[in-house]
Amino acid sequence: MRLHRERRPLHWQLREPGRKLAECIRKEEPHQPLLIDALGGYTAAHLDLNDHAWTQEAEELIQSLLTRTCPTVIVIEETGWGVVPATVIGGLFRDRQGWLAQQLEQHAADSWLVVQGRALNLSQLGILVP
Repeated sequence: MRLHRERRPLHWQLREPGRKLAECIRKEEPHQPLLIDALGGYTAAHLDLNDHAWTQEAEELIQSLLTRTCPTVIVIEETGWGVVPATVIGGLFRDRQGWLAQQLEQHAADSWLVVQGRALNLSQLGILVP
């Protein structure tokens, strides 16, 4: 974590909104670039919500992002490649994180997959699966 923070430019500002990511995004200047690193903590913080409340929360997040006029980069942990979670809460996290990633991708100008220091532009290389 220390190295990760040290690589950031000095002019970057850090926000740690916890559960209130949508509110934090709305408070940021829409004409300034924004990096959200990453969504796993946000998803985990809302595992106590029922499905309906989770969908509403995610929609609020998406709407806050749609108000932005400058690039927003969102890091999303890929959860579908690992083992099947052994616990109900682990499965819920995987399902919600994957669903949220799919919802956000529908609004993204580009989607990138970064693995082992290499980046692939999925918007150019991938075929959308219905």
